[in-house]
Amino acid sequence: MDGMCFRFSRGHSQGNNPFDTVDCSLTIFSARVFTYIFEILQGDRSSVILCDDIFGASPIRVQKLGNLDGMHVRKNSLHDNWDDEHGYYKYHLGEVLDGHYRITAGSGKGVFSTVVQAKDLKAGKNDPEEVAIKIICNEKERYKSGKREVSVLEKLSSADREDKRHCVRFISSFMYRDHLCLVLESLHMNLREVIKKFGRDIGLKLTAVRTYSKQLFIALKHLKDCSILHCDIKPDNILVNGSRNLLKLCDFGSALPAGINVITPVLVSRFYRAPEIILGLPYDHSLDMWSVGCCLYELYTGKILFPGGTNNGMLWLHMELKGPFPKKMLRKGAFTTQHFDQDLNFHATDENLMMKKAVNKLCMNVKPKGVGAKISSFAGEDPKMLSSFKDLLEKIFVLDPQKRLTVSQALSHPFITGK
Repeated sequence: MDGMCFRFSRGHSQGNNPFDTVDCSLTIFSARVFTYIFEILQGDRSSVILCDDIFGASPIRVQKLGNLDGMHVRKNSLHDNWDDEHGYYKYHLGEVLDGHYRITAGSGKGVFSTVVQAKDLKAGKNDPEEVAIKIICNEKERYKSGKREVSVLEKLSSADREDKRHCVRFISSFMYRDHLCLVLESLHMNLREVIKKFGRDIGLKLTAVRTYSKQLFIALKHLKDCSILHCDIKPDNILVNGSRNLLKLCDFGSALPAGINVITPVLVSRFYRAPEIILGLPYDHSLDMWSVGCCLYELYTGKILFPGGTNNGMLWLHMELKGPFPKKMLRKGAFTTQHFDQDLNFHATDENLMMKKAVNKLCMNVKPKGVGAKISSFAGEDPKMLSSFKDLLEKIFVLDPQKRLTVSQALSHPFITGK
């Protein structure tokens, strides 16, 4: 594993980043939906955040108000200087969070959080010294969403004491200046960065893809065993270590309990969104399998498989690859009529920039290309392994989620076992 190789590319063209157009509505959706679902399930009638002032560097005055169910947090006006206008915490290098973690570097900024690298000043003999800290935005709904992510991470970590299931390790959480902070293990880079650095436009060697595939399937099995849907698997949310021989699934901010279906067309980042989501059908663990398939294709080719600009465009790309949708599936979709007529013929919607309006085009007799036709053979690759990889993807990209490859079948597939 330490000798894992990658193909390198030269002279890459400098184009626009396609991820500039990825839906941000998912995160907004998941935060609101989580609030609705879990408050109903748990009977949460509280409309305020409880802050224990032992967590903050500066005390927060907390005052009980009459017979209210909960507590009202009254902030000192100086707290306004801690955040920017959007509620992101304005950290400083060298700052010590919770008297425990010294910030050493910034690591990224999400839709509702900031991630920093930090040194644990009180690390025990068996504790990691370097950690990543996800600082949730200072806003009530973001706090609630962050607490639910903590619950998911605690469940996944407690069910994986030996750290073999390829989900990021959760260490602890604390409050700091009105921000919920999640302490996680620190890894080197995400798969988006790996692809850009080592396989841009040409991808990685198939042996590396096989190693990553197996680890991702193990992570999916762990999610299934814990009855959790990730709901946002993409290269950005998969981290690798410094040797690039181990990966872990991260960012569970959009995760849902299996069995809870809120029908919405914006669940999962668009390029990795399964067709059942777009059509408005019930979903289960198979939606994460579809997303993993998209990642595996991208790892090997260096290209996005379904770069649709809209959900309508995504459905067209799905059909170009795999053919028409089963009519039984279309008849059950809550959003089918947005893309298909009463005879279940697909209507492609193109944005006419000259006329500045949508133009519908009737599309019939779609001839599927298949995944294999989109994957080229590279010199030095094992033909048998490549054929097995194509077969794996064909079985993942089945339009009907009930017939899609399961995680157990994936782990026993010849591409993974080498048999």
